[in-house]
Amino acid sequence: MPTRFAASQSVEMAVPELVVPIQHYLRQPQRLVNALTGASQIESLSEERYRLKMRSLNFMTLSFQPTVDLKVWSESGGTIHLKSMGCEIRGIEYINQRFALNLVGKLSPISLNGQTYLKGRADLEVSVELPPPLSFAPTSLIETTGNGLLRSVLLTIKQRLMHQLIADYRHWVQAETGNPERTSRTIVPAETPL
Repeated sequence: MPTRFAASQSVEMAVPELVVPIQHYLRQPQRLVNALTGASQIESLSEERYRLKMRSLNFMTLSFQPTVDLKVWSESGGTIHLKSMGCEIRGIEYINQRFALNLVGKLSPISLNGQTYLKGRADLEVSVELPPPLSFAPTSLIETTGNGLLRSVLLTIKQRLMHQLIADYRHWVQAETGNPERTSRTIVPAETPL
């Protein structure tokens, strides 16, 4: 019988006011994908589809490497959507044949009191039939370990997003205009509750 694990992660962060609004940057989802991962981990399959090779993960006595196919697209207002389209587990064929992953994410620019924020959420769910002897371990131990592993994956993505996205946005504006900063004000990016 499959065991299900789930985790969610939210992000809210202030965006610096630059010459080109963040909405223009967000209309290029491949930039976001590249900001979230190392170049060796991502492969572009088409304009909206990417293959992400995750780092090896350890779950109790198992070590495996998921490869996830993602669809990433943006709306005209700059909202970016992310959805998993398939997954392969390399290293353990038993798990690969009994594994399902569902990842859904959304990141939107929001204006509040003259300040722009990025607000997003990612939900990750995994269903897997565990091999013996793991299938005989206490359910509470399995669920706690699995849910903790998913939370750590999403937290790593969130931390990378918060550090890399604004840096890449500044770099992109600099390349596009030669001058990323507006003279009126510059806001240091920080996690700010809305």
